[in-house]
Amino acid sequence: MLTIHAADAVLGAPDGVDAVAVDGGVVVAVGLSGEVGPAFPRARLRRWSGLIAPGLVNVTAVALLEAAYHPDPREADELGTDPLTGDAVTALGLDDVRWGASARRGLQRMLRHGTTAVTGTFTRPTVRTAVARSGLRVHAPDGRDANAPVSLDPLAGMREPTDALGGPPALGDPADLAVFAVRDATELASVGAGSCVATVLGGRLVFRSS
Repeated sequence: MLTIHAADAVLGAPDGVDAVAVDGGVVVAVGLSGEVGPAFPRARLRRWSGLIAPGLVNVTAVALLEAAYHPDPREADELGTDPLTGDAVTALGLDDVRWGASARRGLQRMLRHGTTAVTGTFTRPTVRTAVARSGLRVHAPDGRDANAPVSLDPLAGMREPTDALGGPPALGDPADLAVFAVRDATELASVGAGSCVATVLGGRLVFRSS
């Protein structure tokens, strides 16, 4: 569906640019909302408070999904809510079914951090299936995971968000976007991807904060 996402600004774009139009899974316009809106009068308008950015790539997804356990909310009293690693995971004696369920929960948490793509090779069959069904784009390893801290926040350890994001959304790009409740790149670097309020994957709104 043709949709215009309008916010306070678009990361990396010239001053005043505050809107991105998407259709059929691709970006069809980036510009001033006062110009993009009239150009697409039948588009659905989604207005956000914050900063529109390209979707994030989590380069530590293999470690997050195949070596960490994401507790079920029903296990919170016993296991807490944060991902478990190391001996804590070993002690659980997880089978393939539980690894798959953990991965699905981990992927949902990634979406809540603006992630639209992951890198790596997934070797656990149930994890691989969960990733495929999530719709997240999967890229080959590129070496960036070597020094990146394992985190649900793809911006963790980055000095500048642009190190992880590249340039602003552009005409013809996949419609993979994230909206953060921040004013600019400096604030985004300070507060991290946990400030995500919406994630768009292939033009579909897959996460929206309540």
